[in-house]
Amino acid sequence: MPLRVLSYNIHGQRDDTAALAEVVRAASPDVVVVQEGPRRFRWRAKTAALASSFGLVVAAGGLPSLGNVLLTSLRVRVTSTRCRRFPLTPGRHLRGAAYADCLVDGAARFTVAGSHLSTDPAERPSQAELFKRDLAAAPHPVIAAADLNEEPGWPAWAVVAQGLTDAAVAADRTERLTYSCADPRRRIDALFVDPRITVRDYDVLDTALTRRASDHFPVLVDLLLPADG
Repeated sequence: MPLRVLSYNIHGQRDDTAALAEVVRAASPDVVVVQEGPRRFRWRAKTAALASSFGLVVAAGGLPSLGNVLLTSLRVRVTSTRCRRFPLTPGRHLRGAAYADCLVDGAARFTVAGSHLSTDPAERPSQAELFKRDLAAAPHPVIAAADLNEEPGWPAWAVVAQGLTDAAVAADRTERLTYSCADPRRRIDALFVDPRITVRDYDVLDTALTRRASDHFPVLVDLLLPADG
């Protein structure tokens, strides 16, 4: 069962929101995992407006997951959702994760997860451990997308990646960097999948529009889900 997933740190919608909407609509994803989405005042209305601008609906996230938002097309039915907040380190930024159990075309089940880890290297590994614990407990094959704020081989990345397939590695496109749009030099935005899920294609969308839409490039992945997930 094919599924198209887009993971996107939208920089708090501080850039060109018209370009942002055009990027997502052109990609025609079934699922969008958003980092730095609405998380404060009027977050419900803002999240709904964001989803509408993409031609999608809200599945989970927002304030309860501290800006991690999961959006889906009408092709996807959400059967269960949950959110997590990571413990707060005094003086640091409160962060979390969002999860949704889904059914696509009435035939294939999966769990999608999104998170955005700390910029502090001392704080990230414990957040990664909690995120990984939730992924391990997921009832269906997992699709996990995150801004990890670090690169492959670093401690938090290694924790999240363990036992999962890095979509960029599977597609042999690890040279495609995700941050920053102004000076692409790091791959810190990742999408991992359960080994039962096949990675059919992977891309980092570096275009004139994406350079206007955010400070991160979006990651677009085409997957093939097991029908008995």
